[in-house]
Amino acid sequence: MEKLQLLQGVAAPLPRANIDTDIITPMKYLTSANWRNMHEHAFEPLRFMDDGSENPDFILNKPGYRDSVILITGANFGCGSSRETAVWGILGLGIRCVIAESFGDIFFNNCFQNSVLPIRLPAETIAELMAEAGDDQGNMQFQVDVAARTLTSPSGKVITFDLTPDRQTALLEGLDEIGQDMKEDAATAAFQTKDRTARPWVYNLGTID
Repeated sequence: MEKLQLLQGVAAPLPRANIDTDIITPMKYLTSANWRNMHEHAFEPLRFMDDGSENPDFILNKPGYRDSVILITGANFGCGSSRETAVWGILGLGIRCVIAESFGDIFFNNCFQNSVLPIRLPAETIAELMAEAGDDQGNMQFQVDVAARTLTSPSGKVITFDLTPDRQTALLEGLDEIGQDMKEDAATAAFQTKDRTARPWVYNLGTID
C-alpha cells in the first residue's frame, strides 16, 4: 500500500450529502471491477451525461479541479452497500483524502485499507473549507500532514483532525491489515528470541514420561 505522509494540492468542493457507494461505483460495473479500472466509472451518474459525454457542471470535470487530491463533501459520504470498489474509484481519480461531516462506516474503514484518509469535521468547518476550495477556480492549495494530524487551508487556518495511532502508523508506513499483522508478528518473534536468551527456563517445557 502506498504511504500517505504529506499531501498538498487542490481540494474539490462537492456540497452534496448522502453520496452512496452506488453513485461512487455503480453496481453494473462490479462484475468487471478491479482497482486499476474503477476510476473510469467513478461518480458516473454525476460525472457524465446520458450520452456518455462529461457533465461540465460536475466539479471534477471543471478546469482547475481535474487533478484534485482532496474531496470536500457532504454528510454521510460513502453510505449504502458495502463495496471496496468505491474507494478504488476515488483513489484512481487521484483523491487521497476525503473530508466530510460523516461517512458510511464500511466505506470509512475501507479507506484505511487503501491509503485514503477520511477526515470527519463539523458542518460549519466543512462549509468554510468548501468556500475556500471554491475560490480562484481550483488554484487554492490545501495541505494534510498525517504525522501532525493537521489540515492547513489556503488561508493558513490549521485544523487538527482525529486519527487513531494505529491508523496513523498504517498510513505513514503504507500498511494494510495484513502488513500490520506481519509487522506485529516480526516484533513478537524478536521479543521471543530475546526472551529465550534471558529466561530459557520459561521455554523448557521438559518431557512427559
